[in-house]
Amino acid sequence: MAKKIAVLVRDRQGEPLRMSIGITVMDDIIEVFVLDKAIASNEENDMNLEMLQDMDLKVYTNVQGIDGMTYLSTEEISKKLLEYDNILAY
Repeated sequence: MAKKIAVLVRDRQGEPLRMSIGITVMDDIIEVFVLDKAIASNEENDMNLEMLQDMDLKVYTNVQGIDGMTYLSTEEISKKLLEYDNILAY
C-alpha cells in the first residue's frame, strides 16, 4: 500500500527538492511544501522544480504569487499535514 509523504522545504532547498524526486521510485504519494520563502533560482533548483512539474507532483507554498505552486496559508498547510503517513522536514 502506498504511503503518503510530505516533504517540507525551508533553508536547505536543493536537498529536499532532489530527495522528493528520488523517493518517487517507491511509488508512494509525494507532495512538496515550500515554506516561508521562494525557492532560490539556481541551476540545481530550477532543474529539480522542472522535474517535479514534469512528474506532476503537487507543490504547495505559503508564499503568495509563486508560479507553478499552489498557495495555502500556514494554517491550511498545518491542517493538510495531518493527512500524511510521513513528514520529512528540512
